[in-house]
Amino acid sequence: MESVRIRQHVGQDGILHLEVPVGFIEREVEVVVIYQPIQTSTEIAPSLEQFYGICADDPIILDDRGISEASDNDLAGAFD
Repeated sequence: MESVRIRQHVGQDGILHLEVPVGFIEREVEVVVIYQPIQTSTEIAPSLEQFYGICADDPIILDDRGISEASDNDLAGAFD
């Protein structure tokens, strides 16, 4: 059994057309096709670098007072 990896474009008709040279002449072959859509750069989730500097106008300030009790929720029922 041989494995061939190719990259093809699906046209407006929604049909994938394959031309795979196998090196056989006048012979039966069994073909298994597994396909996976490829994400384009516009479909890829944003990377961490894209978020760099988003808090520049509202910086996070750490001090020795700790976390405010008003912000310290017990999260009861938050994940039900």
